[in-house]
Amino acid sequence: MSNLLKTLLLPLVVAFAASVAAYGNVTVSARLDSAVLLMGKQTALHIEVLQSADVDGSFLNERADTLTQFVEVVGRTDGDTVDLGNNRIQINRDWILQSFDSGLYVLPPMQYIVGSDTFKSSGQLTLKVVPVNVDTLSNIHSYKPVEGVPFHLLDYLPDFLVDYWWIFLLIIVIAALGVAGYMLMTKKKELAVQLPVLMPPYEEAMVRLEELKGRQLWQSGQEKAYYTELTDILRNYIDRRFGINAMEMTSSQIIAVLRKNKETKAVNEQLGQILEIADFVKFAKVKPLASDNEASLQRAFNFVEETKPVTVVAEEVAADGSKREPSTNDGGEKGGVEQ
Repeated sequence: MSNLLKTLLLPLVVAFAASVAAYGNVTVSARLDSAVLLMGKQTALHIEVLQSADVDGSFLNERADTLTQFVEVVGRTDGDTVDLGNNRIQINRDWILQSFDSGLYVLPPMQYIVGSDTFKSSGQLTLKVVPVNVDTLSNIHSYKPVEGVPFHLLDYLPDFLVDYWWIFLLIIVIAALGVAGYMLMTKKKELAVQLPVLMPPYEEAMVRLEELKGRQLWQSGQEKAYYTELTDILRNYIDRRFGINAMEMTSSQIIAVLRKNKETKAVNEQLGQILEIADFVKFAKVKPLASDNEASLQRAFNFVEETKPVTVVAEEVAADGSKREPSTNDGGEKGGVEQ
């Protein structure tokens, strides 16, 4: 029979001993940052818990918003855990207290629950809340306006503004008229400025080619600059004359598009020769012969000349039988190429 009792009681004893070992070594302490508090102000309640690192616990009144009837908990800080070694830790917490009623209040002990055990802070904490002193002269120094007296802006303006207001108004009107007149004159001058007349594509290209010829770039060893300027002139001419975005195309793309145009098909070969030599000079650093440089410029003249707009000689007859002046095909018109 005794052996049976031992068998039944031994697990209970072992479990109780383990519980004491795990939870028995927990201490809770609390102290006030200030035992005297001005009514409406706040103070901190510092809480310290020493326990094993492998134990979890919580305060009994963790979510309560009051400690007593007249002492409120307005805030809590997160736990600050300090490792003490030997599987021991220290947890520091601050609770922020506030009271709006004067008096002396005894704070209840802090209760910390670990498993089925409850640990209380030792010692008794008292908080004295003192009332706020009222300044008896506050009514004398108050600047509150007398009720019943209407507000007038003129009472707060300087006397010279009230007496000579018409002079200041006249100055403001004259200044406004001056600014308006200046803006009107400036606008008229801007409208009077005429934008420069843009030459037709053919004339612009011929002028730029003549200028390039006179600069003699390749004669001074500047072949790359020479062919760069030459191809820019042709690309700009093709863009304005045929509506092709030649400035953003490669040489092969330009040739492929112009090959489909009946106006450029006959002279497409000349343009291809120019672009081919230009690519060799700009990208392969090839130094062409003098005859190639002269031939490229002449081919450019020929290309522009042979693709210029054709003048319509015949008179156009309107629907009502009246005659119109001869017109020319505008070289700047877009859409001359079948894409």
